[in-house]
Amino acid sequence: MKAFLISASLLALALSQTSFGADFTVEKTATGGAVVKVDGAVFAEYVVDQANKPYLWPIYGPTGKSMTRAYPMKDVAGEKQDHPHHRGLNFGHESIGGYDTWAEAATFGVKPGETPKPDSKSSERLAHLGAIKHRSFTELKGGATATLKTLSDYVDASGKVTITEERTLTFKVAGDTRLIDVDIDLIASEGDVVVDDKKDAGLSIRVPHSMSVDAKEGGAIINSEGHKDADTWGKRATWCDFHGPVEGEHLGIAMLNHPSSFRHPTPWHARTYGLFTANPFGLSQLKLQTESAALTLKKDARIKLRHRFIFHKGDEKAAGIAKAYADYAAEQK
Repeated sequence: MKAFLISASLLALALSQTSFGADFTVEKTATGGAVVKVDGAVFAEYVVDQANKPYLWPIYGPTGKSMTRAYPMKDVAGEKQDHPHHRGLNFGHESIGGYDTWAEAATFGVKPGETPKPDSKSSERLAHLGAIKHRSFTELKGGATATLKTLSDYVDASGKVTITEERTLTFKVAGDTRLIDVDIDLIASEGDVVVDDKKDAGLSIRVPHSMSVDAKEGGAIINSEGHKDADTWGKRATWCDFHGPVEGEHLGIAMLNHPSSFRHPTPWHARTYGLFTANPFGLSQLKLQTESAALTLKKDARIKLRHRFIFHKGDEKAAGIAKAYADYAAEQK
């Protein structure tokens, strides 16, 4: 016990000395995205041209292992290949202004350029498929940390803008962990807009298949309230952690929900097959209440979402995630 307390204290000290000695660089890619490197090695890439929304992939953890599933970006033997819209780390919502940025055409088995059959069960969902279009980077900055600030438009099937998004991604090293802060503002820039109550919505990461509970290789999910594995689904918690084996090492991913974030503490759409989502939108679909939690966001109003990802060694106890959350919660956002 004494050794654990010392370990947790050391992590807290490391978090207070975020990125001490780290050297971050940010470079634009030829396809319009950006690559973040730390000490010359790739940490993560922000991809803007391969789907109907931007996403981070790959993401490399503190030991250099890839911390997300590779599919559908890369074909890796042994990976579970389902839900092609679960790309790396991304944000999406099944219905904002009536249009879906969670799914993509491949979700319904439709290849680029194909037209679904009129009697297809997916045709109605496809008709309401929207996109998050990366407009520009407003800041790209390296140094002791790295910052990407982006401006994006949510568009309907015809390309008409429904809302605007401001996103800030901050990359850090803290001791033997790697951190990504994801701050998202959804802005009703075009007028009043309905943000619906949907299960498939929120900030997501698809963990490596070997880390998933269903892989039965030792993967586990636990949240701040002590719920485990399938019992974490639909529960409110200040943080949630997925940990398990990745290429011979036991590694983990914690997602923390800041007190200033919309509808904190967030409910979790966490699945034992590897989906890991903070979803404050789908309160009825996640079985937390009977009435719909859909809301009308008034013109120029915004929804603020504030989260931190911690890529760590070992389980949530070894990584001191409870203390790391307390430190994060104390930060001004």
